[in-house]
Amino acid sequence: MNATTPESRKPRVAVVFGGRSSEHAISCVTAGSVLKAIDRDVYDVVPIGIATDGRWVLESGDPDRLRIEGVGRLPSVDGERAPVALAQQAASTDLVVTEPSQPPRTLGEVDVVFPLLHGPWGEDGTIQGMFEMAGVRYVGAGVLASAVSMDKAYMKVVLTAAGLPVLPSVTITARDWARDAGACRAQADELGYPLFVKPARGGSSIGISKVHDATELDAGLEEAHRHDPKALVEVSAEGAREVECGVLQALDGTPETSQPAELRVGSDHEFYDFAAKYLPGEHTEIDIPAELPPGVAEELRALAARAFEAVSCEGLARVDFFVMPDSSLVVNEINTMPGFTPTSMYPQMWAASGVPYPELVDRLIRLALARDTGLR
Repeated sequence: MNATTPESRKPRVAVVFGGRSSEHAISCVTAGSVLKAIDRDVYDVVPIGIATDGRWVLESGDPDRLRIEGVGRLPSVDGERAPVALAQQAASTDLVVTEPSQPPRTLGEVDVVFPLLHGPWGEDGTIQGMFEMAGVRYVGAGVLASAVSMDKAYMKVVLTAAGLPVLPSVTITARDWARDAGACRAQADELGYPLFVKPARGGSSIGISKVHDATELDAGLEEAHRHDPKALVEVSAEGAREVECGVLQALDGTPETSQPAELRVGSDHEFYDFAAKYLPGEHTEIDIPAELPPGVAEELRALAARAFEAVSCEGLARVDFFVMPDSSLVVNEINTMPGFTPTSMYPQMWAASGVPYPELVDRLIRLALARDTGLR
């Protein structure tokens, strides 16, 4: 498959969303926004949904069907729609639809995939590996960066090795907990309370608990292990401000950084949880640019670029920081496929930095089309 397409047709973009993770609904919301923003005069767009059971289907592509309307009205992929698959041909990769009592029909060659999957089985290098094997260009980070950034425990190892500041933490697996809960409690006690307990490979604040003292640790680990057998127990950044920075790769590979943004959650939320992030009517304020002491914004942007390169990221990432009471900076995490609706932090930061949402979507597609497949 070539980086350019024949002049007789537009580049074909397969927008892939949904997936098997607990962030299925958020992926659908993201996809609705991207489907609405892609310029159909420039690109031929094919919406591909992955149902919660792993089935790939040809979705309707109706952005309105993919909106979030409350806890009881979360969007999802319709797994009963026509199955679709990537079929490797001699010189291309085609999308093939198979329906009962119908011969297989091809939707044509795929030039680039825009994977809008959050969490395991999508943001963690698994689907990126499949695209690499098939020789398909795709938007965003490769296998290694996706896997390292998804696993918060290993992300800390890589960032620490690169000389970047992170919060102290310990990893407690479900097997560790079942084998010796007392030793696990002792590890947590050494960190000191309060703590945050979170799934090591989760996102969207799903499964996260703030543990104020030792009496709450067991429940916090039980909730985290419900979503991931690997839990991260981390020191709480008390009194810190949550500030984020967007990274967008230039065509020459240089990581460019956005204006930083600060999240301020209403008093009815102790931290930036799922409801504060996504549900309508929740009181969360955003300051773009974040009001930071002299020199801190520049340092934060430089650290964001360093974190991006430390994990060998490509395309885009959102790097989240804690600005401590003494104005020192700590890297919280890297998101290789951040929330991507127009009201999400990443697009808002780039809009404030002079890159509006449709241009941001277009730039990511063009960057992926220009990128070689295979080792690079």
